[in-house]
Amino acid sequence: MKGIILAGGLGTRLHPLTKVTNKHLLPVYDKPMIYYPIQSMINAGIRDILIVTGGNNAGDFLKLLGNGSDFGLEHINYTYQDGEGGIAEALGLAKYFAGKDRICVVLGDNIIEKNFIAAAEAFGKQESGARILLKEVPDPERFGVPVLEGERVVKIEEKPADPKSNYAVTGIYMYDNTVFDIISKLKPSDRGELEITDVNNAYIERGDLAWDVLEGWWTDAGTFESLIRANSLVAETGANRTD
Repeated sequence: MKGIILAGGLGTRLHPLTKVTNKHLLPVYDKPMIYYPIQSMINAGIRDILIVTGGNNAGDFLKLLGNGSDFGLEHINYTYQDGEGGIAEALGLAKYFAGKDRICVVLGDNIIEKNFIAAAEAFGKQESGARILLKEVPDPERFGVPVLEGERVVKIEEKPADPKSNYAVTGIYMYDNTVFDIISKLKPSDRGELEITDVNNAYIERGDLAWDVLEGWWTDAGTFESLIRANSLVAETGANRTD
């Protein structure tokens, strides 16, 4: 399975910090934010990694990460996203990299306490489809929220005013290579973006989406509040543990 880290966008919710750098290069405790999703992929056994970035500071990723020797990697791949077309559009840029392989996608501002090794292994045993990771949160209206019927996710609602559950869809997704066919047929949302929630709902409609609950804490770091939370959690308990 190949890994794709989405680290583009303009980071407008973190202005003025992101006027001078990419959001994913900001520090979270003692490391740049981008270090955390890279390490979480390595912990899950993924070593062939593509970083999708954009904006005026894309070259800084190469300066910081090089070919990944600090992580024990022999090579890191990079590609560039123009503007803000949404998570699904950014993922679509990875088609050439993925080829016929399965992929694991991690949003560049997602930080986890432990790992998703078990979910990656379970996905490897699926014949086809997708696998997502859920986490119970106090503010599900900020995220994609699963509608559950027993053990089945029957729909995912994007930032609902009245969430049907207390779970959020974390920014960790696993897909077979038909994901690029799905993306090619998507239409922009009201925000003018190709939404990853629409990708996941397409798999649900096919009856081909599985899910797990992520162990340990999870947070994004895309707002000032969540960035503060991420710094505190990493400082207090650490991140990317393999226990």
